[in-house]
Amino acid sequence: MANVVVVGAQWGDEGKGKIVDWLSERADVIARFQGGHNAGHTLVIDGAVYKLHALPSGVVRGGKLSVIGNGVVLDPWHLLGEIDGLRGQGVEITPETLMIAENTPLILPFHGELDRARENQASVAKIGTTGRGIGPAYEDKVGRRAIRVADLADAATLELRVDRALVHHDALRRGLGMDPIDRDALLAQLRDVADAILEYAAPVWKVLSEKKKAGKRILFEGAQGALLDIDFGTYPYVTSSNVIAGQAATGTGVGPNAIDFVLGIVKAYTTRVGEGPFPTELHDADGEKLGQRGHEFGTTTGRKRRCGWFDAALVRQTCATSGVSGISLTKLDVLDGFETLKICTGYDLDGKTLDYLPTAADQQARCVPIYEEMPGWSESTEGARSWNDLPAQAIKYVRRIEELIDCPVALVSTSPEREDTILVTDPFAGR
Repeated sequence: MANVVVVGAQWGDEGKGKIVDWLSERADVIARFQGGHNAGHTLVIDGAVYKLHALPSGVVRGGKLSVIGNGVVLDPWHLLGEIDGLRGQGVEITPETLMIAENTPLILPFHGELDRARENQASVAKIGTTGRGIGPAYEDKVGRRAIRVADLADAATLELRVDRALVHHDALRRGLGMDPIDRDALLAQLRDVADAILEYAAPVWKVLSEKKKAGKRILFEGAQGALLDIDFGTYPYVTSSNVIAGQAATGTGVGPNAIDFVLGIVKAYTTRVGEGPFPTELHDADGEKLGQRGHEFGTTTGRKRRCGWFDAALVRQTCATSGVSGISLTKLDVLDGFETLKICTGYDLDGKTLDYLPTAADQQARCVPIYEEMPGWSESTEGARSWNDLPAQAIKYVRRIEELIDCPVALVSTSPEREDTILVTDPFAGR
């Protein structure tokens, strides 16, 4: 019984939600291990659309345990609103089907206020955050001043934690010309949601250990993409957590030996939201066509995504840092009808050829993609569920990607619908 980690292997928005949902049919537990509600997953099931931000994608399936791990930062008000919204769509969510790690840090209203205030400073280069408070919440976690789920259970502890946080945040707010935080109002807000959140609180590390010993299949779900990783992404235009597969262990409380297969989700082209380097970005008709056909607008913000050709050099890099066992290639159908396709195999940096994206931001900005061209295909791949349903040239494109990224394709997705998926290698069978 293999346990599988699912990570995005580009800049996010690769279609993880559908793939996790597709895999969750065979999993017993679906555990979210990092990020906040700045990430969005859209699931299309039998024509019904579910948009998730804080909840694991497995919640839409009955009979599964969904887990929010300690590596996540959690906005309690958003979570309760998301639960209510899904219940309105007929999805049952109870403490038997959803657990929140007791040591999960909370995103509080002042985190979002600080996030937006910083981003709006005209004199500072924008990072492109969603303004949801994720970064400041992670700062408080490592600064040892976070309010965690378990703190909601004791009034004295909660007040102590709030006072510690306010010493730091009120000083920051003065420097930004903001009013101090209303301590009593904040405590009242937290008390109002405490019981509703604590209903789902559990020692997740212990629960997952017991599930593993019982031979249950665990699916670890990440948010964003590896190129937004705080250590290995295009810093500083990154998210505030580790996104790569190793975070699945520390973000849920399981050991690294619990991970048997790492599935990297990869779009058949490349997109990015927000600021930062993007070597293969297109500013022409092809880029516009990719955006329109791929419906490239953010689930969380509605922002238009930047689009470009597939970057094999970057995906090869992220497959290495996450130890990817196999990739799931999504949105292949978006490439239908392109006469010529391009794949980036490396970069020209001031006359020197590189097969990876350098770390230094100024060098990243000067990298010029080196392309390999392939003929496209005119036939439709939408809805294909087997290799026999794909045009020969589409198969050649997939096989060439495998060669260039030095990693096999395990799944191919050909539409947002759950069943429009070609299974090549079963991740739950292990390596």
